[in-house]
This record gives sequence, C-alpha cells and structure tokens, in this order.
Amino acid sequence: MPGKCVWALGSVNEEHYHDHEWGVPLHDERMLFEFLVLEGAQAGLSWRTILDKREAYRAAFDDFDPVKVAAYDQKKLASLMQTHGIVKNRLKIQSAVSNAQAFLRVQQEFGSFDHYIWRFVDGETRQNHWLSHSQLPAFSPESVRMSKDLQKRGFKFVGKTICYAYMQAVGMVNDHTVDCFRHSQLLATTTP
Repeated sequence: MPGKCVWALGSVNEEHYHDHEWGVPLHDERMLFEFLVLEGAQAGLSWRTILDKREAYRAAFDDFDPVKVAAYDQKKLASLMQTHGIVKNRLKIQSAVSNAQAFLRVQQEFGSFDHYIWRFVDGETRQNHWLSHSQLPAFSPESVRMSKDLQKRGFKFVGKTICYAYMQAVGMVNDHTVDCFRHSQLLATTTP
C-alpha cells in the first residue's frame, strides 16, 4: 500500500481530492475561479467542510462561471444567504461576486487569469520535498506577493495563508510529502 499525506485520510472527499486534484497543475479558467471562491469560503473553517459543500457551491454559484457570478445583484445575494449547503457568511458570499468582477478585469488585462496567477511561480510548479506534514509552511514569499497583488486589484479573502492554500490546490506548489505516492507522480509530470 503506497503512502499518502496524513491529512487525506480523514474522509472520502478529502482522500479523493488528495488523490486526483491537490497539487495538480491547473490552467482552466473556470476551475481557477472555483478554487479562488472555495479557498476564500474556507477561511476560519476546515477544508473538509468546504469539500463536503462543494457540489452545493457549484449549484449555487452557476458552476463558478465568473461572468455570471460577476453579474449577481442584491436579490441574488439575498437568495444565496438562504441557500442550503453553502457557508452563509454575507462577507464571503459578497466576496465571490467582487472577486468575479476582479477576475474578469485580470483576464482583460493579462489575457487570462491563468497567465496572471502563474507568474508568481514563474510558470512552473515549486517542487517541495517535505518529510512530514508538520514541515509544510502556512505561507511563502510567493503567496505573500500574490496576496498583496490580489488585494491591490480588489480581491477579498486572499490573505497570504489563503493564497498559499490556493497555490497548493492549483498545483503551483507540490506539497505532497515525499512518502506520498502523489509526490513522485506530480514530480514526474512537471520534470522536463
């Protein structure tokens, strides 16, 4: 039985996410926006809580289409506050809309959000070699820079720790521990 990151053993959703998504380099615009919303929603909560609510989020937020979310009005925001299965935090729900608007501005300026966000790691996954989960940092110099730049552009719920979690989620860093079977798999996919 191959090793696995210890955090992935808590639930079926966490294990599936770990085995198939976490740390995989992601360049799809809709998915990049989805993780931006989900990581912001996770602030102060466990990632497991958000994973368990992910399908409800997809349904509530039009499958994370940034154009649709950017156009949400006060009536839609009020209905989201009544939506079963998502975190009913007014600031987090409002941030999804303002972040969608900022996301579209970044797309316009840089051609794609993907092109913009991957600049913080020079377009390549940072390959870490942690021996244990306790070594993983809460943030990095890159996530600090990303946080400051996103905030300057009007994004909310994008502190340095949230940005680092985002980097892990979209594969900008490979933070699987070296004894995890995914570490070497992901290392192989990004090595020339």
